This record gives sequence, structure tokens and C-alpha cells, in this order.
Amino acid sequence: MKMLVVDDEPFMCHLLVKQLAKLGYDDVLAQHSAVDALQVLSEQRHGIDLVFCDLQMPGMDGIEFVRQLVHLSYRGGLVLVSGEDWRIIATAENLALHHRLKVLGGMQKPVSQAALKTIMARALAHQLTLQQSGPLLSETPPRRSYDATALRQALNSGELVNYYQPKVSLRDGQLLGVETLVRWQHPDDGLVLPDQFIQVAEETGLIDQLTQQVLRAVLLQVRRWNDEGLALQVAVNISMNNLASLDFPDRVESLLHEIGVPASVLMLEVTESRVMSDPLASLDILTRLRIKKISLSIDDFGTGHSSLRQLHDIPFNELKIDGSFVRGVSHDSYVRTIVEASLNLAHQLGLKTVAEGVEYPEDWRFLREAGCDVAQGWLIARAMPAERLSDWVEEWQSRRAELNAIDQHSVENLGYVDR
Repeated sequence: MKMLVVDDEPFMCHLLVKQLAKLGYDDVLAQHSAVDALQVLSEQRHGIDLVFCDLQMPGMDGIEFVRQLVHLSYRGGLVLVSGEDWRIIATAENLALHHRLKVLGGMQKPVSQAALKTIMARALAHQLTLQQSGPLLSETPPRRSYDATALRQALNSGELVNYYQPKVSLRDGQLLGVETLVRWQHPDDGLVLPDQFIQVAEETGLIDQLTQQVLRAVLLQVRRWNDEGLALQVAVNISMNNLASLDFPDRVESLLHEIGVPASVLMLEVTESRVMSDPLASLDILTRLRIKKISLSIDDFGTGHSSLRQLHDIPFNELKIDGSFVRGVSHDSYVRTIVEASLNLAHQLGLKTVAEGVEYPEDWRFLREAGCDVAQGWLIARAMPAERLSDWVEEWQSRRAELNAIDQHSVENLGYVDR
């Protein structure tokens, strides 16, 4: 693994290089200037896998450097290092995450060997995911935009497909259900993610047709899984635009009866980051869904509008904690406080809790001990086509045993330290 340390203080730079060497990492370049570091990164022959960047630097500071990494389409790992307050480091991490950089964590100076060991364990895991993904610096192809005509053709041609991400019990790792994530299998562009077409569907009145297609495919798949002896609850994201049609609950109920699966297998996820255009109609629809025994989940909790008001007004069954709070929660005291408060609130209201975006074993352990009920994320599995789920279930049996065996000693061996 090739690394780059960027710090204007020669002593701190040298110290971090020595600490990495103690862990067996000798292929480390050091730069005392962010500008010079960018020059190194722009030369693809260097193939930098991991960057350690100081935040407080003259000329170009760490935040500006992060912005330049985005322009370079850097896909390796990033670690932010600083002598500043943890809140500043955490804010900088959050900014880099919003830029879609792979932030492996932040470290406060002086860097401890234990914290560095944790970071390197994450870096190795990240490198494995990129082994067959090409160079770490590459030109990012422009994002295609799709209009209503193209999307309508896709809907009529059956080009939308469902992928499924497992949701497992944090208590024992048992598979409980899956979240449904729609994809567009475009004949020319390959697999198109929903952020490139859902907004088009909402703005052009196609969202109801799209949601009905997704629901029908999901429920048919549930029936197939049931025939195979696999009993799962399936979660489906619904748009706020779906909650403008007062007959939406009846259409969902009709699909359940037609396909022959009980309402209890269906969980509809409502994203709270979207404002309800017609709160009264939305409340009417959501309440009728619950009367019909269809479960409701409030998605991305803590990131949107009037969370407590919605918890009061709407009979949710489940609260999902957004991945932006979950990633790295075990070593971020501020985020930990937010997550613990959310879990306590949910449990006092009688809601099941789900943590999404679980990527690290130490976060799994923290969430389990904090009383979270369910986990989903890349530590468990990425979203997959339905036909791959059976194979994944077999693979998961051994991995769940390893996660269940995580204790304080094993986490300390990973270099976990409370910051």
C-alpha cells in the first residue's frame, strides 16, 4: 500500500512516517506542501492508496486540499490529522464525506499508535474493495441526465430492477429482512442508480407508476422466497409524492391480495428529509397504511425536517438512523451522543431501531451494546440481485459468528480508542 503524508511541520510529518513504519508500512511519501502533494497525486504512476492530510497548513489548508482531491477524482482513502478541537476535525470529515471522498477517520495530534492501527485496518478493508476497480485516480465520466421520455420507455420496457440489501439482528446476526433498492438496467449505460432518475420521476408524474412496478416485483419475490422457506420482511422506499394520492393505501393492499402475501411482510420507508407538500393528506394515507397492517419506517432520522413532530404525529414502527451518524460512531464521542439519544428516544416510543451504513466491526460492537436492534451496511453486504441472496446467506453464517465474537479485547486489538 502506497501512502502520502501531507503536513507542513517536518517533525510531525517524520513522526507519522516512523509510526507507519512500526506497523510495517514503509512505502510512504512525505510532502510539506499541499500544492506539492497535489502534484504527486496528479501523476498517476505514483498510485497513492492512502492520504494523511493535516488541516492547519499555510498557503493551502486541509479543507482546500480536500476540495482539490475531488477535482482529481481521488478514490483512495483519506485521513484528516490535526491539533484542532475534535469538533473541527469531525466537521472536516463530514465535509469530505459529502464530497464523496472515502474518509477513513480523523486523528488528533499527537497521533497515538492505537488510533493509527485502527485507521490502517480500515485502509486495508477499503483497498480490498478497490482491487478490481481500476486506478485510484481516474477521470470520472460525466453523469448522464435522463428525461421523462427515456424513463417512461424504461418503465414500459421493464428495465427497472430491484436490488436487495440484507438487514440483520445486532443481537445474533440473524437475517431479518432486506431493503429494496431500485436500479435502472439501461441498455447502453449499464446500471443506473436511483439518484439519477427518481427526481425525474417525481417531477414528471411517473413516480406512482415506478413505485407500483417496484412493489409488484418485490412482493412477487417475497412469494418466491417464501416458497424456498425464506421468511423475510421487505422494506421499500416510497416518495412523498406517493403520499399525495389518497388511494395509495388501497392500491398497495390490492397488490398484497393479488400476489398472496400478508401485509406484515411489507415495510414502507418514508424519508424525513423531504417536506410533506400536503401534511394532512400524508397523515391520512400513512395512518390508513398502518390500519391495513403495513409497517412504516422513518428513514434517515436526524437529517431532515421536524423529526420529533413526525414521530408524534405518525404511527411509525421503525426508526432508521442515517449512515452519516453510524459510520465511525464508535470513535466519535459527539456522534455517539446523538446516536445514543436517538436509540433511547426510539425505544421509549416502542420503535424498532435500524442502523444503516454499518461498515466497521467496532461500530457493530458499539451499536449492539447501545441497544440498536438491526444493522445494514457494507460490513454485512452490499445490495445484490435477488438470485444472489441464497449464496450470501450461506457465506454469512460464518461471518456472523465472527462478528458475534467481537469483545473488548478484540476491538482494542483493532486499535480502537475513544477520542
